[in-house]
Amino acid sequence: MSHHAGFVYSDNFVNYKFRENHPFNQKRVELTYDLLIKSQALSEEDIIEPRIATDEEIMLVHDYNYVEAVKKAGKGLLKPEEGIEFGIGTEDTPMFDHMHEAASQLVGGTLTAVDHVLQGNYKHMVNLGGGLHHGFKRKASGFCIYNDAAIAIKYIREKFNYKVLYVDTDAHHGDGVQWIFYDDPNVCTLSIHETGRYLFPGTGSVNERGQNEGYGTSFNIPVDAFTENESFLEVYEEAMYTIANHFKPDIIVTQNGADAHVYDPLSHLCCTMEIYEKIPAIAHEIAHSFCEGRWIALGGGGYDIWRVVPRAWAQIWKIAKGENMFTGQLPDSWINDWKDESPVSLPLFWHDEDKLYQEIPRKEEITEKNRIQLNKSLQIIRDEQKFSM
Repeated sequence: MSHHAGFVYSDNFVNYKFRENHPFNQKRVELTYDLLIKSQALSEEDIIEPRIATDEEIMLVHDYNYVEAVKKAGKGLLKPEEGIEFGIGTEDTPMFDHMHEAASQLVGGTLTAVDHVLQGNYKHMVNLGGGLHHGFKRKASGFCIYNDAAIAIKYIREKFNYKVLYVDTDAHHGDGVQWIFYDDPNVCTLSIHETGRYLFPGTGSVNERGQNEGYGTSFNIPVDAFTENESFLEVYEEAMYTIANHFKPDIIVTQNGADAHVYDPLSHLCCTMEIYEKIPAIAHEIAHSFCEGRWIALGGGGYDIWRVVPRAWAQIWKIAKGENMFTGQLPDSWINDWKDESPVSLPLFWHDEDKLYQEIPRKEEITEKNRIQLNKSLQIIRDEQKFSM
């Protein structure tokens, strides 16, 4: 019998830890899990223990020599000069003990989610420990060692030959996934992110459309710095419906970075919790309209781990369960348990209070620039539709 949704979780997810003061902190997954438990939205029967990805599964995407280098680094056997070639030992992606095992656990979590959907056990699966979209075939990048989303897509393609729509709403361009499938006509990537003019990794222009047989299956919509809710959601909603209707996927994989929020320290966007209430709802609708409900939802970026990420990611689970989004007050028990450890005052409500930031003077200009980027990105579909009429 198929269940509606499953939640992949392990206390071991926090072992993916570069150092104490590194911005990528998987404690945010623990905080989200605890918030869901204390909100009585997550029960033991919902939780699925992740498996560990095998080397063979990791090498569906990553080069053998790279995997071996990660293993050596995790044992303290990789010299700094050797790590440079593989992007290991950098400021963004430092070496740490047992890094291969920790990264393999995150990949295994995503593959566990995929297995349950492909086998028909669940319609939707959520793995908030995943979504490491910057990893390349033979190089770590942007806090990401192994690219679990790309590995999962390769795995899906090999197991079921499904057409996969990958949707990335992280503030940073989903470069690793895009380039890995840049010439694959059966994998469509959509990334909505802050323009690379100001932000890592600097890629993701509308002109990156795929190549060879994959031309026309890569979509990028770089939005301007200081973009607010209305414009972000306008771009997301129109792009999602237009691309899904054009590509007609068999399964959807979403990367749900929570770093477009105005509180996030690593981006320059001005969104609030409103977008994180609506992003998963539209993905859920698309999955049921085109994919018989098949939807894998991953985590991603998000560097205000106390005020933003737990609330944003908890909404994904609520929608995946087929329920209405959370509203009202956060549980007192969650606030009381974490307030002493949090370096900032914890929010009291699921929604954001008004006026989190000063009014943006260029709002109309930013909105219009984002519409231009949206229309440029979707023009290839519209031209094809005109041609076929």
